[in-house]
Amino acid sequence: MDNNTEKMIAQHLFSQHEDDFEHASFDREIAFYEAICSGNMELVRLFMKPLNSEGCGILSENHIRNLKYHMVVLAAIIARYCIKGGLTPEASYSLSDFYIMKTDKCTTEDELRAVHAEMIEGYTNKMRQQKLAGVYSKQVVRAIDYIIRHLHSRITLESTASHLKLSSAYLSRLFKKETGCAFGDHVNKLKIEEAAALLLYTEYTDTEISALLGFSSQSYFIKIFSKYIGTTPKQYKKQYDIRVIPQK
Repeated sequence: MDNNTEKMIAQHLFSQHEDDFEHASFDREIAFYEAICSGNMELVRLFMKPLNSEGCGILSENHIRNLKYHMVVLAAIIARYCIKGGLTPEASYSLSDFYIMKTDKCTTEDELRAVHAEMIEGYTNKMRQQKLAGVYSKQVVRAIDYIIRHLHSRITLESTASHLKLSSAYLSRLFKKETGCAFGDHVNKLKIEEAAALLLYTEYTDTEISALLGFSSQSYFIKIFSKYIGTTPKQYKKQYDIRVIPQK
């Protein structure tokens, strides 16, 4: 690297520090990509940041071109995470190409924001379908999909069976037979997985997370969390002691 290039990079970094520029939390960014791979759209929305948010680097002095560059980078990263998560390279790269082409046609920030949201939701839904396809019957797949989409609500066997137009007894037997897990246990397992991520990568308190995930009480949340994780929510967060950057 020649002296002129080094000087330009140093000036660029200095200007960012002068403007109190701060890149997005790396841990939170990883949690966002992993949420996409899990197929959990509710968790993705919690970690997702707007396209033109604080922490985005400047890749072009032209505002629209800068956003397009960020979209291309994001598409490339998500595509590779999803391949690692089990999506075939052909399917993942095809999606990436599709959204990059849509990005290229955008002329306004609103259009880019729409494609940004569409791409993230598209990949998340694709990963959810990928994880369920060929593993369970159509009825159990629909039940799991319903659970994932309603994790922030109180989910019961009866409400799920009603939504699927099945009897509660039949869904209970089928779910246990195919997954090896009782319906309620599966719901709690998914809720606690999300709770653990929220504790590590957000500023939500355990009380707020309990309410967010629809637990009947704080004490019940702590009991279920301890059952699956082996420690209380507060001890879990303290154990990892990950500093996060609050969302603005």
